[in-house]
Amino acid sequence: MDFIDEVTFWAHGGNGGHGCMSFRREKFVPKGGPDGGDGGHGGDVILRVDPAYTTLFDYRHKKHYRAKGGGNGKGKKMSGRNGETIELPVPPGTLVKDGETGELIVDLTRKGQTAVVAKGGRGGKGNVHFKTSSIQAPEKSTAGTEGERRFIRLELKLLADVGLVGLPNAGKSTLLSRISAARPKIADYPFTTLVPNLGIVKGPGGRTFVAADIPGLIEGAHAGKGLGDRFLRHIERTAVLLFLVDAASDDPGGDYRLLLRELKEFDPAVADKPRLVALSKIDLIPPGDRKTLPKKIGGQGVLRFSCVTGEGLSELVEAAAGLLSGARL
Repeated sequence: MDFIDEVTFWAHGGNGGHGCMSFRREKFVPKGGPDGGDGGHGGDVILRVDPAYTTLFDYRHKKHYRAKGGGNGKGKKMSGRNGETIELPVPPGTLVKDGETGELIVDLTRKGQTAVVAKGGRGGKGNVHFKTSSIQAPEKSTAGTEGERRFIRLELKLLADVGLVGLPNAGKSTLLSRISAARPKIADYPFTTLVPNLGIVKGPGGRTFVAADIPGLIEGAHAGKGLGDRFLRHIERTAVLLFLVDAASDDPGGDYRLLLRELKEFDPAVADKPRLVALSKIDLIPPGDRKTLPKKIGGQGVLRFSCVTGEGLSELVEAAAGLLSGARL
């Protein structure tokens, strides 16, 4: 299934049913009183958070979701049935916005959380409601109201604890595949990762956390260059960041500064999150040359690891879990 994180559609609440104008018709009662029933209420269009969903793919093509209208009232004070509500499942982390104004309606993050995005119309009143001491046979009923019609925009921001940040081909996907059960596409060329990936990582003491691998960043990513700003929002909710820098890079410090600059340009709050810096692919560096690798980058102590040999992986996971625990306090 394709990863889709932005969709728009029209949501239509069902129309309310009309109230009925009716009078009792019984033998020997030629002028029975009013007995017109009410119209049923129209159904709502509701979004519900379902963790089984990780993408908005199901809403990619269909552009109208219309709830059922309420039934009309009938004689003998019989009310019309209420219209059936439509319930649309969405992944945790879904932002619901007004598609015309961009205004945020609700941020859906918790399992089972719901939001009505288009309310059904009210059913009309039957003439039984309009009987008074002076009007015994009211010839009046009301029509049901129209259901709400709204243009909706859904935007998905993944919910993760640790966000993996790096240039293209820095080894983020390979790392995620080694420390979790996630199986992202991996190849030795830039932009292998075209969509964000999530993996559950088992840390020290059996504690787990969720890591998110986003497509690699390049200079100008914050302004949309490459695969940039469309995916940067997926690390906005993360508690900590793990910067990956290729150990074989000609300028590891420059790579880190570029990444940090792009995050600051996108959102300073994201760049200020607690972070770790790690050199990836140290298996490509001969043991005798590793002493030349930086021990600090940007004032940060540097971890080292290899997904090929497994060297440093357990230390990396332990450090991420420790930083995450501190960030949650």
